[in-house]
Amino acid sequence: MSEGTHAPRFSAAPPGSVGALVDELADVLSTSGRFTERDAANEAREIVAALYDVPRFWPSTNAHDAVEPGMGTRARKAARKRAGGAPLAYAVGRAAFRHLTLDVDERVLIPRPETEQLVELVLARAREPMALAADVGTGSGAIALALASEGSFDEVLGIDISLDALTVAEANARLLRDRGVLRARVSLAHGSLLAPLRARRQQANVIVSNPPYIAFDEARDLPADVRDWEPPVALFSGAQGLDVTRRLVADAGDALVSGGLLALEVDARRASLVAECVGGDDRYEEVGVHLDLVGRERFVLATRR
Repeated sequence: MSEGTHAPRFSAAPPGSVGALVDELADVLSTSGRFTERDAANEAREIVAALYDVPRFWPSTNAHDAVEPGMGTRARKAARKRAGGAPLAYAVGRAAFRHLTLDVDERVLIPRPETEQLVELVLARAREPMALAADVGTGSGAIALALASEGSFDEVLGIDISLDALTVAEANARLLRDRGVLRARVSLAHGSLLAPLRARRQQANVIVSNPPYIAFDEARDLPADVRDWEPPVALFSGAQGLDVTRRLVADAGDALVSGGLLALEVDARRASLVAECVGGDDRYEEVGVHLDLVGRERFVLATRR
């Protein structure tokens, strides 16, 4: 590696300090062959910051602080997992979503920034107090818990077909409930799409979902850390990637109250197809496609007549 490309090290930091731990993790990562020395140092700081739940610059500004008991063991385990190809969120076991920090692992999809924007769109359209919002395919509970902590709902219902995912969501809900973060009651239900809502014989004011939307033959084009680590049930949806979305659009027509909101995150390549599917159902009106932060057609919103 040429001179000037080396990332800064904390060689002056005493043993047992944050800086020494960062250097140790960087060595593990660079030795794996997956990272350059600079990237390994950056990743090491990311790991420590994530485990401490602090900003990413914190390990550098607190390099001489002593490492808390047990933190070194957790950090080394995370570095080994990251060196093996795991996404950072799985390596450290947590991910940031809006103002929340959620536990995540291979049982659930890693929350994305685009999905944070989906929550923002829902909150902008649901300013008045409402009885019920349903999050279909809740995974880690990211959408449901964000709505429960920021919105004006009496209840938020998270639904998932995966019992493993619901276990993760329940742990996150319990933690946030204990911390007093949640403003709404959060319920979790096992089932396919809106079946649990039908079983309650109840309609929702909002139905929101980030459903699986990748076609089976597109798997080879996915990044390895997505294809090899994230749960297929949360990624893939038929030969065209639209099977789950089409079923959800059809079911939501009867599951929403009049004036209720349907909000979907979609594949940017298929947003127009989803909008056509929603617009072709005369139970919906005000169908619109919304852009994400980089200008891609990412969200489809509609109102129940």
